Amino acid sequence: MKHVATGDRNAYDRCIFHLFDHQGRALLILGLGVYPNTGVIDAYATLRIGDTLHAVRASDALGEDRMDLGVGPLRITVDEPLRRIRLTCAADPDDPASLSYDLTWTADFPALWEPHHLQHRGDRLTLEGRRFVQAGRPAGVIRAGGEEITVTAGEWTATRDRSWGVRPIPGEERGRLEEEFATEGFHWIWCPVHFDDRFLMVIAQEDADGYRTLNDATLVRPGSRDRQLGWPRTDITYRSGTRHPERAVIHLTDPDGHKPLEVGVQVLASLPLAVGAGYPPADDWQHGTWRGRDWTDRRSYDLSDPAAHPLAAYGVIDHAARFTLEGRTGYGIFEHGSFGRHDPSGFTGFDSVAP
Repeated sequence: MKHVATGDRNAYDRCIFHLFDHQGRALLILGLGVYPNTGVIDAYATLRIGDTLHAVRASDALGEDRMDLGVGPLRITVDEPLRRIRLTCAADPDDPASLSYDLTWTADFPALWEPHHLQHRGDRLTLEGRRFVQAGRPAGVIRAGGEEITVTAGEWTATRDRSWGVRPIPGEERGRLEEEFATEGFHWIWCPVHFDDRFLMVIAQEDADGYRTLNDATLVRPGSRDRQLGWPRTDITYRSGTRHPERAVIHLTDPDGHKPLEVGVQVLASLPLAVGAGYPPADDWQHGTWRGRDWTDRRSYDLSDPAAHPLAAYGVIDHAARFTLEGRTGYGIFEHGSFGRHDPSGFTGFDSVAP
């Protein structure tokens, strides 16, 4: 979008891709965003292998050509809209062992509209987003730390999300509304799941008291009308002393006869978006911030000690997971964020964790 219908500095247009193998050995998350009212374009890629997180971030002045989806070493090329996309990251010329990849994402299902996302602080609209999600398969190669990983369809899954609208970016004075309407709690679940013959999307966002502000559960089957699977409820088993999910059960309802459906979730690998990927409350770089022209940053993080990244627990964490539904096994992302009070989970405040 070259010209947007708002002067809000927080206007944005952004995408995210998740790619991971079915054993949970590697999880790659990458994305690109443009911020037309601040004149910034940026992108990132984060790869977790074991306890090491490899990250590449790049930012630059937003140019005139909105079809040019490249920043520094990171590039997204749309070969065929909604069907085939190429994802590339060039290696650091001074470090051939740095993170790089050349991948092709191919759609297996049509794109699915997600619910219109609205969020207010007091009377101010702080988030207004339209978005769609899509599942597919990746192929290509990833290189990092001197290792080459072959990505093959059938052994890897890839999902993507595209959103645009207004979303808070750093640099704005907090002001009275944030002081008088402070967040008491936030609970978020976002799950795109790829089965062989169907695609499932589940979303739920709740306030501290459990009031739901976003809700969806839709099953996509090629050749059939999408099925709405009711009001999702999720039972999460957290690692003791944390809010890190290890497994979960999502309860859905088939509209035919109100038959209950259970989706099993087993976490395979996890990547906190506040470490390396630029999502709040990251303290070293966040999306939409001006870093000057042609800025690129490469670094690695040690995730073996959660205490070394205390802010990660107060941001959204993406979990590659194995899902089961009525005898089928699928793979997808269990994206979860829970901080502050959440009455349905028994969390009483920001320092509250699972027993």
